[in-house]
Amino acid sequence: MNRYAVDLDAIRDAACRIRPHAHRTPILRCAALDALAGRRLHFKCENFQKVGAFKFRGACNAVMSLPADQASRGVATHSSGNHAQALALAARIRGIPAHVVMPLGSPAVKRRAVVGYGARVIDCAPNLAARETTAAEVVAQTGAVLIPPYDHPWIIAGQGTVALEAFDEVPRAGAIVAPIGGGGLLSGIALATRELAPGARIVAAEPAGADDAFRSKAAGRLILQEAPDTVADGLRTSLGTLTWPVVRDVVHAIDTVSDAAIVAAMRLLWERMKIVVEPSAATALAVVLSDAFRARETAEDVIVVLSGGNVDLDALPFGKIG
Repeated sequence: MNRYAVDLDAIRDAACRIRPHAHRTPILRCAALDALAGRRLHFKCENFQKVGAFKFRGACNAVMSLPADQASRGVATHSSGNHAQALALAARIRGIPAHVVMPLGSPAVKRRAVVGYGARVIDCAPNLAARETTAAEVVAQTGAVLIPPYDHPWIIAGQGTVALEAFDEVPRAGAIVAPIGGGGLLSGIALATRELAPGARIVAAEPAGADDAFRSKAAGRLILQEAPDTVADGLRTSLGTLTWPVVRDVVHAIDTVSDAAIVAAMRLLWERMKIVVEPSAATALAVVLSDAFRARETAEDVIVVLSGGNVDLDALPFGKIG
């Protein structure tokens, strides 16, 4: 019996379920960044996914997995942005209502997108307790099915399809690096990678100002995020009860990087690769370029997951951190 929320079969089922709706995102290369890293980097560009982030994979899998009687009541969630957009679009595709609880201060570009996809937005205070309480109230009022942003088997399985595609194109990769916030993406990737490429190293990239995953793994117990302070707004959430065991047992390493390193990596991706990524995505490259990663990891080919590209153009961080 599988010890974790999903297995490779569930991830493959998710890939079939979302294939008519989600993009198979490209893997891009950049000689300049290879030279900086001292190895071959293969960028899995989820910034080109629908809604501009990997989150559409999990949300689409969840919405399309719902039985008709449950789907007819609509779906609800709480999210600071990318999952909110993803669920709103998936619900629109299926033709059902979506109710999205968003913390005050969420990036304006993400809020506008959620409304544009037809979802109803409900404001709440910018903390996890408020998000969960408000979402529960919405569910009680509407009868909608709660689809959490990361701590759900359907979500984790959908995010794991990133690794299916990546290792299909780069089977020789000796490591895969992805950002970690709530852990849905990293858990799905880890559970797929351990079956698809057992010898590959799985490395999580986390902001130093929101390092609950790093501290949890070091302590061997789940430590919740309390006061995150990072430019990577998508990585401010705590690990969940389903994602934590995977991080604890399957992920090989968690590296933290400063906001200055994240912004520098973001700028490199914009300037050298000419692609738009958000700070959360750039965290993965910042880790690959870090001294800790260089000293520890020996893989010549590394898959770097760029998780999304939803940047608030009114709040670009360039020049603000140095």
